[in-house]
Amino acid sequence: MKYELKGKCVCGEVKYKIIEKPLFTQACHCKDCKVLTGSSYVVNTSILDNSFFLIKGKMSSAKLTAGSGKPCKVFFCNSCGVFVYADYDTAIGRLTVRTKTLEDANMFPPQAHIFIKDKDPWLNLEKNQNCFELMYDAEKTWPEESLKRYKEYLKTKK
Repeated sequence: MKYELKGKCVCGEVKYKIIEKPLFTQACHCKDCKVLTGSSYVVNTSILDNSFFLIKGKMSSAKLTAGSGKPCKVFFCNSCGVFVYADYDTAIGRLTVRTKTLEDANMFPPQAHIFIKDKDPWLNLEKNQNCFELMYDAEKTWPEESLKRYKEYLKTKK
């Protein structure tokens, strides 16, 4: 099945494409994501690492510690500094794209909210069913189709 999503940084120097349907989208309310974005939370979309292709531009990276306490590497545009994606050590075979860098970002609303223990008190999530104090169990939260694709892909990485 042919699939293509496009994305870019704010200045347009970095452009990328994703050639496979994303696995899952989540909003993270951890303290680190708030500082990184200057906002109340960030929306990230998880994809298979072999489906991401840089079309144009140069990116730099930095090693950070995620809200989980585990390391991650973030990649951002050299010109405007927009954080495009992250490679979390705990997410084998996956990358996490900043959803709002996608041209069709509204196609991927959050399917879960994580680290809500740190959410801003004025933010109302009462209508959201998938809210987690810290992280969720993917086996119970992700769509079956995404779990299947991810597990099949992991078999090829051994």
